[in-house]
Amino acid sequence: MVDLYITLTEFARQKFIAGGIPAEKIVVKPNFVRPEPEVGNGSGGYALFVGRLSVEKGLDTLLAAWEHLDNQIPLKIVGDGPLADQVVAATKRLPLVEWLGRKPMAQVHELMGEAKFLVFPSKWYETFGRVAIEAFAKGTPVIAANIGAIAELVDSGRTGLHFRPGDAADLADKVKWVLANPEKLAQMRQEARLEFEAKYTADQNYQQLMEIYQQVSISKDRL
Repeated sequence: MVDLYITLTEFARQKFIAGGIPAEKIVVKPNFVRPEPEVGNGSGGYALFVGRLSVEKGLDTLLAAWEHLDNQIPLKIVGDGPLADQVVAATKRLPLVEWLGRKPMAQVHELMGEAKFLVFPSKWYETFGRVAIEAFAKGTPVIAANIGAIAELVDSGRTGLHFRPGDAADLADKVKWVLANPEKLAQMRQEARLEFEAKYTADQNYQQLMEIYQQVSISKDRL
């Protein structure tokens, strides 16, 4: 009895098609951010992780990458979870790693806006990747694992970079590249915000949803 299904990404759409749902019955409409955060300037000079402190979120990959980086850039970690003890141990071993615990959304957005970039190191298929589009809203590029939905959200070389999932050395190399190319990073900041405005605002989402409703209405009228 369902006329049309909505998925958050094309990646998810293809998974449902592979699972047997007819392709013509699935459309893509991403999530959005509201209220819309103001753009930051990235002047904080640090990298940022926001999320659950767990294996599937790639915390081990993140911390191992900062071992490779040998104190080249501070890393702020926001969140809590089962790997909190490992994060605490990392802060004692790596002087530029700081754990901030849980923070209210307004403070998270402020941290995002001041960060040079956000790291999204997940090892599993994310449903979407809202943290990434929140970063885009602040004009902050994202270095993301090249896996699932998050790889689709980040346009590598334009709104951020991809690295091999679970590969700490590759993540460290991408961070080094960003630090060595400040002009490209500044361009990515502009592109990240433009990406948000084009796809992930409340107004854009409303338009997409109305078009989906209209599509269903037209299909029913033809029956």
